[in-house]
Formats: sequence, structure tokens, C-alpha cells
Amino acid sequence: MRSRRCALASPDTTEPPRACSAGTSRGPSATASRRHSTLVVVSRYASVYPLVTARALAREFTYEVPDEVEPGAVVEVRFGNAKRRGVVTEVGVTPPDGVTAAPVERVVAELPRPLVELALWVADYYGSTPGRAFQLVAPVQRKPRGERAQPAERDALPGEPAPAALSDSQQATLARIVDRLDAGESANFLLYGATGSGKTEVYLQACAAALERGRGAIVLVPEIALTPQALGRFRARFGERIAVLHSALTEAERRDERARIARGEAPIVLGARSAVFAPVARLGVICVDEEHDASYKQESDPRYDARTVAAKRASLEGAVAVFGSATPRPETWGSLERLELGGRIAGPLPTVRVVDLRRESGYPLSAPLLAELGAIAERGGKAILLLNRRGVAPALHCRACGTTLRCENCDVALVLHADRMLRCHHCGYTEPEPETCPVCGSAEIVRLGAGTQRLERELEAKLPELERIRLDADTVERPGALAEALRRFAEGDRVVLVGTQMVSKGHHFPGVALAAVVDADTGLGMPDFRAEERTFQLLTQLAGRSGRDAPGRVLVQTFQPDSRAIELAARHDVTRFLAGELERRRELGYPPFRHLVRIVVSGPEPDAPLQALTELKDRLPGDLLGPAPLLRLRGKFRAQLVAKTDQPRRIATQAGRLLSAAAPAMRRAGLSVVVDVDPQGF
Repeated sequence: MRSRRCALASPDTTEPPRACSAGTSRGPSATASRRHSTLVVVSRYASVYPLVTARALAREFTYEVPDEVEPGAVVEVRFGNAKRRGVVTEVGVTPPDGVTAAPVERVVAELPRPLVELALWVADYYGSTPGRAFQLVAPVQRKPRGERAQPAERDALPGEPAPAALSDSQQATLARIVDRLDAGESANFLLYGATGSGKTEVYLQACAAALERGRGAIVLVPEIALTPQALGRFRARFGERIAVLHSALTEAERRDERARIARGEAPIVLGARSAVFAPVARLGVICVDEEHDASYKQESDPRYDARTVAAKRASLEGAVAVFGSATPRPETWGSLERLELGGRIAGPLPTVRVVDLRRESGYPLSAPLLAELGAIAERGGKAILLLNRRGVAPALHCRACGTTLRCENCDVALVLHADRMLRCHHCGYTEPEPETCPVCGSAEIVRLGAGTQRLERELEAKLPELERIRLDADTVERPGALAEALRRFAEGDRVVLVGTQMVSKGHHFPGVALAAVVDADTGLGMPDFRAEERTFQLLTQLAGRSGRDAPGRVLVQTFQPDSRAIELAARHDVTRFLAGELERRRELGYPPFRHLVRIVVSGPEPDAPLQALTELKDRLPGDLLGPAPLLRLRGKFRAQLVAKTDQPRRIATQAGRLLSAAAPAMRRAGLSVVVDVDPQGF
């Protein structure tokens, strides 16, 4: 139904305005004529961003709105032949000449003004569209009738009791955070301390301080896998005032949690990266745990980084952002005020032994590693083994002709799995393991390397008395499998947790006597300027899982024992590693000294992506690397262009404008493009 704002032209009238018709104006009514007044119909218009993804429609449209609608209203509108949701960004606008504005159908919800500003900033900075960015903050649509919404699952692993008293460093850190909270001014802090130094307790106390002041809090963890354990600690402290948000929730669960937050029933939100957009009123604190983790970067449009968004949201709402890590990024180490907690509360970090695989046989289980595992089998305890590759073998290779079996859709090796199927981990292509080489017919096919499935098999063969739990992408596909595996490991004895990098992330398990990196070299050879940083972080984080409540040991197996990242990780020397990393990046012009913008074009023809980026390069300013071809993935040929810049928004906007102008020709050629600001992978 249309709504109009009505007013009586005569200021001395004492009657309330009568209901207006759907027309644009009315002549004098009988009553108005008798009172010598004229009824004037005044329509109210607003700018609305429909939640559509097409870049060609990435602009505001004018609609007629009721009086009560203000910026931040989520409305349902007619858009073309369909009904769409949209977000009101401005009221009191004038429709374009000659255009009759349609009325909004209904008001669905309200968004806090800071979230509207945040979404518009995300669209601008990351080169996305407002429609896509608003989908991050706008409530999800209602489920069809007949579908029953269930309460969101908020299962938690057991929490830990509050400590008897905070350490001196924890008290000093908390005092600094509360000081900025009381000042009502935004601030960004790096909370640095070794694994087990008490960072989570600082988050808990900061959230409590926000609640005492009538403000809310958001706590981000990098992976859904960490949510149950973190939830246990927060639930023990705050009860049902906690809401959980992450991508594994159903649409109904997410809607219910957002409603609890919006109503003020859950002023503390815990979740993965999408929780940074939670509709928390009067936000006081945002805590970003394990801030070094690349999982905070979204890899689909809008390609936002939750860490950057957290800092921006804090600035918009006068909140305090706390970024915590035992292995901070160079970007935060060099730019944020540092709050240091020092070493472990429960004792020293474990000693790290580096095993030189050039001098040891028996890969993936060297003699020193088998000896350590044998001691656990004899005396009891737990072990964590990290091998950052899935499957049985990362590749099959023919010794006769040199062929490595590759995916027919991607330029990558097929991975052998335990069911004797070769799988592509990019597109999902599968084929049976061959008996002979498909190229030359030779039977000299060998399995190269090892994955988590092979490691699990070898443990079964050599140490059958140890229980084995594997944790990788293949084992956690079933709902509830992840929580079940973590619970089994937490409650077990003489048990080994075998997995990819997810086993190194923030888990706290009692009784872990051994943490071992089976192959520390897997990340060092990656074509990425962050390769050493990520290797250092992975080794240091895994070492932190061992010996938290009793003396523990750490083994690192490597073919490159002289690597700087491995040497410094073995000494727990974060400061020296980051100092060297910052100096290297300063010389090369990499973050944090400059921003990167990555532009990737893909298409069905081999040369077209490279040609498109070559033409684009001639029209972009700045320090440009490439274009260079990339590996073919999912049947698409790809190329990339990387810009080093001090103005990432300008580069992204200019590239977007040029690519939009070329969009018709690119569509005809089957080309697609991705513009990624501050990319985390190459």
C-alpha cells in the first residue's frame, strides 16, 4: 500500500490530516473547502540499493517510502519483474525528472547506521558492489512456509574456570584496553604472547568490561573448528548471552542468532570471519584471535579481510579492536600498539628438535619420531602429527617416461587416496589408480611423497597400540564429525591426532606430550612472498599445542634444516623472525610497506587471459608485476597481473571501470575477471 506524507496548507487548522489516496495530489475536499484549506499530498522518496549482484545494476534506485523509514531500513521492493530486498541509504531525495517512483512493498528490518556505512566501505575498498556488500549485513530471507526453524546448535566443548588472579602483564594489558573503552575512542592493539600466555582470558575480561558499560562485543576465531572450544570458555563465563555465527549454520539458524543479537539477548558474538558483520548494538570491543591466520580473508566476492573490516568497524563505532597472536603478521607487528603478555603461564615452551631427513631413513616416520611415539605408547599421553597434505600420495610418477599423472581439467597432479582413486583437489575430477603408465605402458609407476592417509596407515602398521584420529578435509565433511574427532582426542589416552594444518590452530588439549611436523618443507617452496612467514607460524603454532600442562616435546622433520624460518621457529624467536621479514619486505616493496592488488582473468582459450591483461596493464598506473600465466584450473586458462600501490582503492576502482567497459567483449570471449585487494594467496 502506498504511503504519503500529508499536510494541511493552512497553519491554523485544528483537524488532523485525513488519509491520502494513492493519487499524487487532491483537490479541496468538502471539509477543507468549508475551512478554506487545501490538502496537499507530499510524497517521500529514498535511495535504495537493491540486493542484486550484477555490476551493471550496482547503483541506487529511487522508491517512495513511508514516513517512518530511515537510512538503514531493509525493504522489499519491486525490481523488474521480481521482488527484491534492498537497503535504504538516504531519504528525502528527489526522483529523476519524468520518472514515477514505485513504492516499497514493505519494511523487513532495520540495520544500525554503522553497518550501512561499513557495507558501503567494503564495497568501495574491495572493488565489489553495494548489493553484494549489503548481503553481508542484511538479515537473511525468511524460509518458505512449512519449513520449521530450529534453534541454532551451540554445542560447546568443556570450558575452563576463571583463573584465581590475572598475571601482572594481563592486568596491565586489560587496563590499557579498558582505558580506551572508557574514553569512547577507537583504538587498535596487538595482543602478543606465547601460546598459553593467557590471551583468551584477556578477551574474556575485555568482553566483561564492555558488558559492564552497556556495550557489546564480537570475538572472531579463524576457523569453525575452533568455535566449540572457544564457546566452552565463553559460555562458562557469560551463559546464554553468547550468540554463535559462522558459515556452517543453516539459514534458519543464522536468522535466529541474528535476531537474538538484534534484540539484545546476546550482546556477545563468537564466530568465524562473517561474525564481524553481526548486528551488535553499541559495540565496545572486537577481539580477533589468531590474527595471523589467512582464513580471515574471504575468497569470494566481496573479497574482504575480516581483520581489516574489524579495524574499520571499530573506527566507525568508537570501539576497541584487539588482534591477538603468538605469531603476529608483519603487518600488525609494525603498525599497532603492542600489548605483551610474555611467556606461558603454566611453564616454559617445549624444546624443539629438528630432524634432518637428509640423514634419516624411514620417511614419513623417522627413527627419532618413532621413538617418541613409542614412549607415548608405553607411558601414555597424546601426540599431534601435522602433515599438510591429504591422501596417500601427492602424485604418481612414471620412472620410465617421466610422466606425472595430472588432472584433465587442471594443470595439477592427481592425488592418490586410500580407496585407490586419483582425485583432483581443485575440481573434483577422479579416475582409478592405473596399473601401468597411460602414456608409455610401463609398470614402473611410483607413489611420490606422503599424505595424511599414508601416515595413518604407517602408524597402524608400526604402532598398532596407539589409537589414531585423522583430521583433514576428507574426514570432516559429515556434520558433527569435527566436534566428535576433537572430543575423542581430548578424552583419549595413547592417542595420535593426525592431520593437516587445522590441527595446529588454537586447540587446547590436556596431556599432549608430543607435537611433530612430519614434513616442514611443504610450504617453503610455494611461489608466495609469505611462504617463510606461514611456515614459521605453522611450526610455532604446532609447538604451542605441546606441553601445556606437563613437559612436552616437539619434533620438526625437514630436508632444509638451515632454513631461516625453521631455525628461528625451533628457537621460538618471533622477534628476530619478524625483524628480518620486515626488512626484506621493505626492500622489495611488499606489505606492510605497500598494498597489493591482484587481477586474475580466466577463460576457455589459452592466450586470451594474457592478452586481456596486457591491454589492461597499458592503462593502469603504478608498479605492475606481470601479466604472467597461472596454472589452468577447472578447465579455465588463467593469467594474473599484480599491482604494488599506496592507493589500492584507486587501482581497484580504475581496473573495475576499465573492465566494466570491456565487459561485453569479455563476455563474448568467455572471459571472467577477479579483482582482489590485499590478496592472501597467489
